[in-house]
Amino acid sequence: MDLMLFAPEITLAVTGLSVLLVGLFLPTDSKKVLGYLASLGIIVALIFAISSLGTQATAFNDTVSIDALSQFFKIVFLVVALLFAISGIKYTEGSSSTEEFFTLGIFATIGMMFVASANDLIVLFIAFELASFATYALAGFEKKNPRSLEAAMKYFIVGALSSALLLFGISYLYGATGTTNIPGIAANIDVLLSSPMGLVSVVLLLAGFGFKIALVPFHMWAPDTYQGSPSVVSALLAAGTKKMGIVAALKIFVVALIALQAEWQMAFAILAVITMTYGNIVALNQTSVKRMLAYSSLAQAGYISMAFVVLTPLALGGGILYVMSHGFMKAGAFIATAAVVYMVLSEKKDAADPDHIDNFRGLGRRMPITAISMTIFLLALAGIPLTAGYISKFVLFSSTIQAGLVWLAVIAILNSAISLYYYARVVKYMYFLPTDSDKIKEPLPYTIALLIAAAGVLVIGFWSEPFIYWSMEAAKVLIPGGI
Repeated sequence: MDLMLFAPEITLAVTGLSVLLVGLFLPTDSKKVLGYLASLGIIVALIFAISSLGTQATAFNDTVSIDALSQFFKIVFLVVALLFAISGIKYTEGSSSTEEFFTLGIFATIGMMFVASANDLIVLFIAFELASFATYALAGFEKKNPRSLEAAMKYFIVGALSSALLLFGISYLYGATGTTNIPGIAANIDVLLSSPMGLVSVVLLLAGFGFKIALVPFHMWAPDTYQGSPSVVSALLAAGTKKMGIVAALKIFVVALIALQAEWQMAFAILAVITMTYGNIVALNQTSVKRMLAYSSLAQAGYISMAFVVLTPLALGGGILYVMSHGFMKAGAFIATAAVVYMVLSEKKDAADPDHIDNFRGLGRRMPITAISMTIFLLALAGIPLTAGYISKFVLFSSTIQAGLVWLAVIAILNSAISLYYYARVVKYMYFLPTDSDKIKEPLPYTIALLIAAAGVLVIGFWSEPFIYWSMEAAKVLIPGGI
């Protein structure tokens, strides 16, 4: 076996352990270097992942697969991790737990990457838990903040429940087919087709992944967790761990359980419509920008779930492209919010609601780079042309129309129109409402992370061809012969 197939994961593991060990011997005021070390390790892993594009191989007795799908999602996870690490340099400044923060983020990313490569349900579940346990701790990183602790507790309880449902569903698949190998389940699906076990396993897996992806009505943990967690951590949760749930669901439903398509396709249609509509409507009245972004994230999950309904190569490719676009857009939006929270807390350490929309007043004058970056992210999330959000929605929605599901496309388009209101409201606060506060110096780590994310949104929007090609190649792994 060629260990270079796992060069990105090995690089991250070495980086994470190095950050943890070096941090033990550094005084608190010198731990800033750990953020640079973590960022460097993630960049090296990202280079390895990009250089291995086009590789096709399996390892560890066919339990792990290296292909276009896994490589695409690995790159997404590494980009999100890089944004997390760079912005974390400023967030952890002066913290005595800096090494734990970056190590947990790195090992969460390793778990996500192995989920993307998993070709076996046991490997997938263990990798899922590795990422989940790390993010539970990150959500509660601010130990003296009651909201952070509440966020971590809710995330942990619901995460444990969803993991139990997933494991129960996996046990039915194994009991019926005699294997946990994902292609092997698809090849031995006859028992599930002729037995109630098939329907039971689908229900359990739908509920389990509904919690992981935060589809309504399994979403109740997401708004509180995203709002209570540190904003930098919220970026990792919304742009990283949620996408981990999507790639795992693609592997199980589209590959392993495609013969049971009739049982789960309509369920995904209902969940997609309810999720996008509920998320957008509830987001309209939010005064907390983080909570608004959380409900917006629910709506975005609803859009991506349309790929499970349409199930054409173009739709799956569009959903996969949406995953990358959303990674840049949502991570960037939460990091911009983190910069505003930093500004508010630096002026008033006991501010009760640092992410309140009133704190965005006059941001265009006070923090111009943060404001213009936030504007780009919000316009992209709304699907405005020449952004990654527009290209992703165009591919996904047009595939829905081509498949004859015009009603679903119309609902999605109307929801996009609704979302424009609450995104535009934030822009209005940043540029058209006055403030008496003075301009401040924007923290360099936040600025770098924002510029990287904004560049990603604009590059995909202006030069979409290679990204559409990569997403379509990833979709071919799911349905090599088409549907």
